[in-house]
Amino acid sequence: MDKNQTLNLRRKHIGPSCKIFFSHDPIKIVRAKGQYMYDEKGQRYLDCINNVAHVGHCHPDVVKAGAEQMEQLNTNSRFLHDNLVLFAQKLQATLPERLSVCYFVNSGSEANDLALRLAWQYTNNRDVITLENAYHGHVSSLIDISPYKLQHQSDVEHNPSVHVAPSPDVYRGKYRADHADPATAYADEVKDIIDKAHSKRRKIAAFIAESLQSCGGQVIPPAGYFQQVAKHVRKAGGVFIADEVQVGFGRVGSHFWAFQLQGDDFVPDIVTMGKPIGNGHPMSCVVTTKEVAEAFMSSGMEYFNTFGGNPVSCAIGLAVLDVIEKEDLRGNAVRVGRHLTHLLEKQKEKHLLIGDIRGVGLFVGVELVRDRTKLTPATAEAQEVIYRLKEEHILLSADGPHRNVLKFKPPMCFSVEDADLVVEKIDLILTELEKALGLTLKNTLDIANEGNKRKADENGNQCENGLVHSTEGGHGAPSHSKRNKRLQT
Repeated sequence: MDKNQTLNLRRKHIGPSCKIFFSHDPIKIVRAKGQYMYDEKGQRYLDCINNVAHVGHCHPDVVKAGAEQMEQLNTNSRFLHDNLVLFAQKLQATLPERLSVCYFVNSGSEANDLALRLAWQYTNNRDVITLENAYHGHVSSLIDISPYKLQHQSDVEHNPSVHVAPSPDVYRGKYRADHADPATAYADEVKDIIDKAHSKRRKIAAFIAESLQSCGGQVIPPAGYFQQVAKHVRKAGGVFIADEVQVGFGRVGSHFWAFQLQGDDFVPDIVTMGKPIGNGHPMSCVVTTKEVAEAFMSSGMEYFNTFGGNPVSCAIGLAVLDVIEKEDLRGNAVRVGRHLTHLLEKQKEKHLLIGDIRGVGLFVGVELVRDRTKLTPATAEAQEVIYRLKEEHILLSADGPHRNVLKFKPPMCFSVEDADLVVEKIDLILTELEKALGLTLKNTLDIANEGNKRKADENGNQCENGLVHSTEGGHGAPSHSKRNKRLQT
């Protein structure tokens, strides 16, 4: 169909709350391969967004495994089938030994919903502690524990059983990198929440956190934070749920699971996984301990999931695990992620709009700010970068509470050459943006001598924190009016 016809039918039949990328000029994608997507005209786009197509779009091994199993059988898990137990066995081998019991479901939201049920049944408590800017899914039980979805909803009634702890963000958060011990400080905030809940006769069932916050702006918790939180939560009778839906399956490179970055002495009670597990096929999993699983069974209620753990899904899951190992995608995440981060750090030295570079493996965030001391979010500029990259046939997204963090979470086959291309384009775009905004670097010696004091330069322009704000209207502005309009809005 013509692109406009597709768009009109979408507007007619698809719920208006279902947003689309680049809504002013959406892309119609008709096929994909590896780290590339193609529109209806054959134009290729480099995909820096899709952590779902984990081992690469339409990987032949994954496609073959699904197709061959679909030709033989697809049924539910009430029948014995090798694929189910072999997949569970291979998945468990990537985890600490005590995490040994699997429940297969169909989406990250379904996995996190089931994780809450396990926690409630095991602890006989109801209250849940979540983090600022967290997102755990779209079903009713999860919206309340997803502040990311609620931050702009002023009329939402607060659920008294949900408690929100500060995000362990050492760049913009309450305790920053210059703090003596941010891990302990953030963990103590959780302890304070527990104490206040107890004073109101409330009991904690679970603490849930993404192992690395994604929608929250690529936040990397300080080492030791999870261990201390788990200690406080378990002492209060609760369990620790690690949400690996966005960042699991080797994306961080050095480890298979992002929670393992905290150290060998930390093991969650429940782990949820989704998105990359099926490389685009709808499947997910909850893994927990025998003790939690047995408590869930003791309720007397059978757990059955029509599609969870079906032979086709398990065949696909096995193929994904095989490809990660066979193609050394964890090693690639380390090598390319290190290269990408190095390139971006060089850009930070050059561009004042870049406030922070953070990430692990192929999970990297670039936070744009208008002022490196005040950390004023450069939201409009981040959106401009995204749209300009789209014009260069590169797909990247921006997120975080201020939507000013450029997010890299590409397919794991992303290459050094891909990283070079994206950073080259970002450099050009930021150079033009900073020229349009009148932002230039002052002499570094001048900055060191003057610190963060405001002063006037020789032309009478106001200078603050190493930025020179040109008072000449329109100097160096982009030639395209739509770019100006995007910046203004």
